[in-house]
Amino acid sequence: MPGGDGTGPLGKGPIGGRGMGRGMGMGRRGMRGAGPSGFCICPSCGEKVAHQAGTPCSSMVCPKCGTRMVRG
Repeated sequence: MPGGDGTGPLGKGPIGGRGMGRGMGMGRRGMRGAGPSGFCICPSCGEKVAHQAGTPCSSMVCPKCGTRMVRG
């Protein structure tokens, strides 16, 4: 069974060549926002600022050096 998905050679077999349903309406899991609490951190100088709810860290700039912040 190539790929181990139960389809057999050339996509034929008990599943009808559709695989095991991977990527078929399952959505993305675990890729959500980090929530309202926490910190935004500057990747250049390490400055730490409290995260503001509703504002992505990537839209904030470091108060010390002006670099865009990342979620910490």
